[in-house]
Parts: sequence; structure tokens; C-alpha cells
Amino acid sequence: MKLDRRTFIKGAGASTAGCALASMLPGTLGAFEQPMLKGSDKAIHSICEMCSTRCPISARIVNGKNVSILGNQNAKSFGGAVCARGGAGHSMLYDKQRLVKPIKRVGARGEGKWQEIEWDEAYAMIADKLGRIKQQFGPEAVAFSSKSGSNHKHLFHLAKAFGSPNTFTHGSTCPSGYKIAALAMFGTKMKRDLGNSKYIINFGHNLYEGINMSETRGLMKAQADRGAKLVVFEPRFSIVADKASEWHAIKPGTDVTVAMALCHVLIYDDLYDKAFIQRHVNGFDAFAKEMKAYTPEWAESISDVPAEDIRRIAHELAAAAPHAVVDFGHRASFTTEEFELRRALFAANVLIGNIERKGGLYAGKKAKTYNKFAGGDVTPGLSKPKVNGMPKPTAARIDSVDKQFAMLWSNGGIYQSILDATLENKPYKIRGWVMSRTNPMQTMTDRARVVKAIEAMEFVVSCDVYVSETAAYADLVLPESTYLERDEEIFDKSGKNPAYYVRQPVVETIGDTRPSWQIWKQTADALGLGQFFPWENMDTLQLLQVKKDVPLLQRIKQEGYVSFGTPLMLREPAMVAKFAATYPNAHAVDADGTYASAMKFKTPSGKIELSSDKVEAMAPGRGVIKYREVTLKKADELFFIQGKTAIHTNGATHNVPFLANLMSDNAVWLHPLTAGLLGIQSGDAIRLHNDVGSEEGTALVTPGIRPDTVFAYMGFGSKNKELARAYGKGVHCGNLLPHVTAPVVGMNLHTTGVKVEKI
Repeated sequence: MKLDRRTFIKGAGASTAGCALASMLPGTLGAFEQPMLKGSDKAIHSICEMCSTRCPISARIVNGKNVSILGNQNAKSFGGAVCARGGAGHSMLYDKQRLVKPIKRVGARGEGKWQEIEWDEAYAMIADKLGRIKQQFGPEAVAFSSKSGSNHKHLFHLAKAFGSPNTFTHGSTCPSGYKIAALAMFGTKMKRDLGNSKYIINFGHNLYEGINMSETRGLMKAQADRGAKLVVFEPRFSIVADKASEWHAIKPGTDVTVAMALCHVLIYDDLYDKAFIQRHVNGFDAFAKEMKAYTPEWAESISDVPAEDIRRIAHELAAAAPHAVVDFGHRASFTTEEFELRRALFAANVLIGNIERKGGLYAGKKAKTYNKFAGGDVTPGLSKPKVNGMPKPTAARIDSVDKQFAMLWSNGGIYQSILDATLENKPYKIRGWVMSRTNPMQTMTDRARVVKAIEAMEFVVSCDVYVSETAAYADLVLPESTYLERDEEIFDKSGKNPAYYVRQPVVETIGDTRPSWQIWKQTADALGLGQFFPWENMDTLQLLQVKKDVPLLQRIKQEGYVSFGTPLMLREPAMVAKFAATYPNAHAVDADGTYASAMKFKTPSGKIELSSDKVEAMAPGRGVIKYREVTLKKADELFFIQGKTAIHTNGATHNVPFLANLMSDNAVWLHPLTAGLLGIQSGDAIRLHNDVGSEEGTALVTPGIRPDTVFAYMGFGSKNKELARAYGKGVHCGNLLPHVTAPVVGMNLHTTGVKVEKI
């Protein structure tokens, strides 16, 4: 094989995984014995859960001891492949450290003293403790939190039945920044069509380490097959920077200046799509007036990116438009001005008119929208089961005091507001916390504050596969079955056309674990709220979802991933023509061969809002995107930034056997000039410290980072001994990050300053 750049980009991540369990020893915290795996030796289509992407998979048992995990070939954009994390998920099954029975705390919080109990006792304990809190302080005194996706729906349904408005996903510690920005501008989430892009600008969205199989393969396809140019702005030489056409070592926290300067050049060098702006955009004049001052020269003085490069890149972007994209990012909160950064990135896309065009941005086409354009019910939609008499919470959410966060109230909330409410009684005290597969000890900032809040609570429940760093402080830990052992409802995976997929068990349950949907349904029964969970089991719920269409349900289960119809982007003439030819009753096509006249946005104006009266009313002074200077560190400190690795998922996988063996530590990156001044060499033990906390780690001296910056991968350094593989290994990033919440988007701040010294 010819090992050139093109071959590497095209091949990276395209492998599959089938891994053996023979070396894993039986027995866990709950001590179980199961010498042979039981389940299907024929491929079962299901969904991975080793990260939040949740790729479609096909898995089967081999010889009773091995599990083969491959990608589902029906999911074309995922390439029928899994990443390293996806291939290693089976190693949890026989893990001695896995939780396989309910346990309750019998010592002090965090002391590590536990007693195994039966499920009936666990449910009775929850009913008693939560019942007491509800009776004395109201249901709102209990917060419910979960990672978003498959886990949160049933838990939040329980919260609603219980009467609490306080439900939170992990959003404000991860993706809320770009999601809230999209809601403000488009009224909906937006997707990237990276695979068809000819020019891609990237601000630290490292898809070659923070792998999303569909988008990562799209980026590889764009580079390898389409020869797309990739321009990366990032303080360190990450994998995506390494694979880029050009890399600019931008100063941490200054990305917004370059994004605004790009917008300035597009407008004032007369490069923007005037027809698109006139037809589909509201608030352009106010936006353009604000952008006038943000020249490339201004951006260079702050970001260290040369003005001539910013101007050149803007011209190249416009020349490639509309089949070009400015990536709006993912897990990042570079500064408190996250809202302005993400809006500026979206704005650059709007200016080049790439909305609903190949290689640009587009809105997902779920069945209701798709069928509207098709002129009939050409694709099936999912139904939400009706639950009669569901109570409505009477109390306000704890994060609803400040109306600037209004868009978050129905989109995951401000997760860290649980800490403020508990410790400061703002607006009232949280006394109980029920969480599912979430680990705020790792993912929230200021770990000490998380500990303090939990210790101040009367009752804490955690549902997880392991005794996570957060679960170690709970009063009760409930063992959830791994994704290979459980079933769940059908999920909507629609993109350019409607698509659905489903999780199904591959392996019979090991130990006394249960799927979370069953756990929360049975918890509801114990609380006397069973009437609000009318489905008998998952089969019943799935049948309700498909409106009792048995053949449809059978097809989804048999194929695992089902895509309906032909892909549609509303302003892409070739796609519109094919769509209209496919459906005789389809919406009339415009004279230009598009559906542009029917393109509406869920905003007050019905258009894309580059400036917004709604935002101005929520957060005065923020209706128009503006630059605001921020201070991220002290003069004698280095910038401290973090990121994802392809081997782990933030704070979730560092104790998984195969992944822990691949990567157990997160060495701290330092530039040779900085290391030399500090007398540090690679492999030296070092201490990072600031006003928030102190961490010890190992130095990695590399020219692939700015001299004023240090970097560590997120999620290491767990401080509870239940996670024996991850315990004390590496730098715990959250123990160094301040408790700061960004305006409007409610994000945790993930850039700060630290001092570094050799130990």
C-alpha cells in the first residue's frame, strides 16, 4: 500500500473492531460468576454508547466468550465502522470493577464504604427519602440530571410526574453554546454537510480525536475525495491541525475576533451573497454596522493571526461558496463570550449563502417536514405516547431567575445551577439529586464546589455502570445494564431525510442490573406514580411509537437503521429535482429549481436573524453580535486549555479496561521555550495550580503548542478508589477550572490560567 497523506486521511478510522473477552476475569464489586456469555451468535443491530454520538452497530457473540462489534452497514454515512471506543465497549461486560447490584452508602460520603442491597430495598429507600423531601420542601427541592440522549427521557418523565421542574442534561458542560446560538439565529439546530464541502474553516473542532463517526468520515471524504482545503485555528497542533492545509496557532480565547474579521471582509470586500441575505435574513444592516470595526488588523492585534491571512482566507471561502463551511464547533467554552463566538461562526456561513446547500449547513428533515414537502405521508413518523393527567410543576426552575437564559429552560438547563441553589439557596435550596449516567465531578468546573454541594444534600441517587467519581459520593447507586445488554425505544436519526434506529440487547444481562427505563419506571411505582408510566415494557412503548405499525417496527428491529425517502436540501437544485420527480404531489418547485420560497425559520421574523429583538429583550445589549474583552488568566500564569482524545469520552470511559490500557494518563503539553525557562523536561513530574486547585501530572514537551499555553486531555485524574484503573492517574482538569457561567448559553468556562512548576 502507498502510505501517502491521501491514503492516511481516507483510511483513518475506517476499520472495524471485533475483540476477545477471554482474558477478562469474572467477578465485580457485586461479585458475579458467568463463565460463558449468553445471547445471540447472529448479528443483532443496535446502538453504541461509548460516546454521545451513538453510532449504529451490529454485534454478536462468538464462541460464547468473544463479542464482535462492527458498524451497521445500513447506516451509510457512518461507513459501517466503529471507532476505538466503540470496539472496546464489550470489555465492560466481565469487568471486575463493574457495578452489578444496587449498593447503599454505609460510611461517610466519598469514604468508599458500601453495602449490597436488593432492588426492592433500593426502591423503598428512594420512595422514603424523596417522599420526605417532597412533603417538607416541595417536589422542586429535588433535581434530576442525566447525560442527554437515551438516558434522560425516562428520568425526566419521572421528574415531571414527581412534580419537579428541575431537570438538567450535560449541555452546559458540553454542547449548549452552539445549540443556543443556532436557536437564536435559526430557531432550530443546524447540521454540517462536511462530506460535500470544498473549503472548511475549523476553530478547534477536532473531529480526528473527538470522533463523531458520521462527521469525521465526512471530513475525511471532503479532504481525500474532494480535495477540500481545511484551515484550522487552534492554540495547539492537534490531530485535525496536523491534517489541515494550514494551521494558525491562535491565542486562546480570541477565536471570536478572527470569526468577526472574516465577517468584516465578506461584507466590506463585497463578497457576501446579497440575494440570499435580502431574501432570507433579518437584521443584516445592524450586524454589518457592528462588523465594520472588526478588521483583520484589529483581529491580528488580539489573536496573533496575521491580517493578510485572515483576508486571504475570507476571499478563498467566498470563492468556494456555497459549497464551503465555517464549522461552528462542538464541546467548547473558550471564554464567557461563547454566545458571540458561535453566532459569529454561524454568521459567516449565512454571509456566503451556504444554508441548505451541499457542503454547507442544513436543518434536519424529520418526517413531518419531509412529508409536507412531499405532499403526503410518504415516510412514517414516530408518535409520543399519551399520558393522561401528568401534573405540571408549580415551582419555577432554579435557573429561571435570570431571563437571559430563557432558551436553556427547555434545552437542558444550566447544569451547574444545582450547585448555586444548594449552597446559596438561589432561588431555593436543592436537597435531593437523582442522576443517570452523568459525572459532574469530572465534567463540571471547580470539583471542590461539586463535592461541597453534594455533601450539603440530604439524599443523592446515582444510576451508572461503574461507581463513577460522582457516584462515589451518592447515598445509593443503581446498576444500569451496559448498552450490549439492554433495549430502548426507537430514536429519530433524521438528517437530509427521515431515519430511525433502535438499541437491542446482544448479550443476556450479567449480574442484577437493569436498563434505566425500567429502573425509573419501577421507581415511579415505588413513589405511587406508576399511572404515569402506562407502558408495560419496552415492546409496548416501541409499538406505541410506531402507532401500532407492526411491520414498521419489525423492519426497524431487523435492519437496525432505516432511512426513508431521498435526501433533500431545500436550495440544492439537483436534490430538489430528484425529490420532486420521486413524489407526484410534491410541493411546486421555484423557477430557480429550489424550494427557497418555502424555506422558513422558527424565529420571530421567520428568517435567519443576524441581529435579534428576541435576544435583546432576553439579554439587553446582546441583540447584535459584539466583541467584549475578557480576562482568562493572571499576567504571571499560562493559559490552560483542554480537549478530547480519540480513545476516551471526557469523564466516562477512563476505567473501561481496554481503553484504560490504551491510555491511562494525560501528560501536560508545554512548549520547549516555556519548559526550558521552568527547567522541565518530558517525563518530569510537574504541578499545575491556581486559585481554584492544584494538580500533579507529567510533562510532555512539544513544539506543537503556543509558548503561553499548556494543554491536557479532559477526564483523567479520578479521585475515587472504586475506579481502580483511573484513580489518581493524570491531571483532573475540573479541579483547576473556575466556577463561571457564560451569559445567555449558560456554559461552564473551560479556559483559565495556571502556574506550572517542576516537582
